[in-house]
Amino acid sequence: MPLRKITVQPAPVPSPVLTSTEVPISDELKARFDAIRAEFKVPTEFPAEVLAEAEKVAQAPQLPERDETSIPFLTIDPEGSMDLDQALHIERDGEGYRVRYAIADVPAFVQAGGAVDTETRKRGQTIYAPDGRAPLHPPVLSEGAASLLPGEVRPAFVWDMRLSADGEGYDKQVYRARVKSTDRLDYVGVQKAIDDGSADERLMLLKEVGLKRIEFERRRGGASLPMPEQEVNQDDKGQYRLGFRPPLEVEDWNAQISLMTGMAAAEMMIEAKVGILRTMPAPDPNAVGRFRQASRALGIEWQKGTPYGEFLRTLDRTNPKHLALIHEATSLFRGAGYTPMDGEVPAEREHAAVAYPYAHVTAPLRRLVDRFGLAICAALSAKEEVPTWAREALPSLPEIMACSDKVASGVERACADAVEAAALGGRVGEEFRAMVVDQKDREKDKVVIQIDDPAVLASATGQAELGTWVKVKLVEATVSTGVVRFEVVGPA
Repeated sequence: MPLRKITVQPAPVPSPVLTSTEVPISDELKARFDAIRAEFKVPTEFPAEVLAEAEKVAQAPQLPERDETSIPFLTIDPEGSMDLDQALHIERDGEGYRVRYAIADVPAFVQAGGAVDTETRKRGQTIYAPDGRAPLHPPVLSEGAASLLPGEVRPAFVWDMRLSADGEGYDKQVYRARVKSTDRLDYVGVQKAIDDGSADERLMLLKEVGLKRIEFERRRGGASLPMPEQEVNQDDKGQYRLGFRPPLEVEDWNAQISLMTGMAAAEMMIEAKVGILRTMPAPDPNAVGRFRQASRALGIEWQKGTPYGEFLRTLDRTNPKHLALIHEATSLFRGAGYTPMDGEVPAEREHAAVAYPYAHVTAPLRRLVDRFGLAICAALSAKEEVPTWAREALPSLPEIMACSDKVASGVERACADAVEAAALGGRVGEEFRAMVVDQKDREKDKVVIQIDDPAVLASATGQAELGTWVKVKLVEATVSTGVVRFEVVGPA
């Protein structure tokens, strides 16, 4: 299976794509998606008792006493999203900044040990497919009563963080409060408004703070993989679209706010020696060595003493040799998991890509572990006892999340394979221009190739040099199995 960074969701594409191919909806493709869900045992309907409990609590949510509905929070998500986890407000604070990040208060709607709690522990996270999703929570909560929809008073965990002029944090707290978002924005619209100068101060400060946090990430040695995302989603005509796209700058800036919040949460947990961290070990020296060798083989200079994260930032995803090296760099980003603690800080506490301790606390509507982290941090910030239900769950959460991560990634890969096969339907025997981005198995003459039109990432048999353009012939494209096979026929 080729390595790829995939976004599979029914929402429209949230930014301009490098390439995009329209794929007609067919009964065969629908059947394949159903078969994939069955194969991975993806839950579809919620049990009646879960829906009943969700309906009841949605009618009478537990609203906190603290009122921050006067703060004009805004949300930024892919267009059409309804499960809004986060709302943001940034303002100047002397020479620095004050960032308030409201996160949906899911614990206010989920009774410990109740039907919804039990069901969400089975699911772990929302599972996405091109024709729909299997949500973590019943939609009456995730897209209704618990979602930070505009104009609605909602319970939330408000992260209140003060930053110095260079974007580094020096004070933080989190508390429960009533909030009311005033604006539901999407990434494309926000990027356009910032670029043309029509954005208000909240959005211009998002850019300002985001850039400073990116610079802080560089200083501490953080790393991100600049791999173009392969997206499969449904457009407003009901057709599926398959494409590669670069992230918008605003997505990076917004992600920095989420990262900052996760770092603040990890600091709280470590200080109190209770919580659950998102960890990833430093790259294995052998993997770093192989990556350095690949860099030399491709003729891309990696100066001695330059951290790998800084080097990755210099790579251009539109350059064939650079893109091949980006694929090679995936070997440096492995081993991520969840590490609980209760009474003792674990030896492994950092997330190597973040280059700092980090915890997941910003997506509780879509990811189970965040609900527990939020409840723990709110208690610690208020100097209260950590809720027993949250503390007792810590040992079980890593396995739950690992299993659901496996299902989510498996469904995404399989669905993308099926859509690729559909996009190539009827073209067996044709030749395509492709870029060699990985050498999968030298002994068996297998490489990984990327075709821009249609946007396909697949295996091919034959010999070819990494980072070169070749001609490949399509040998098989079967929607019912998701199998796509090419063979290298010569240089492009």
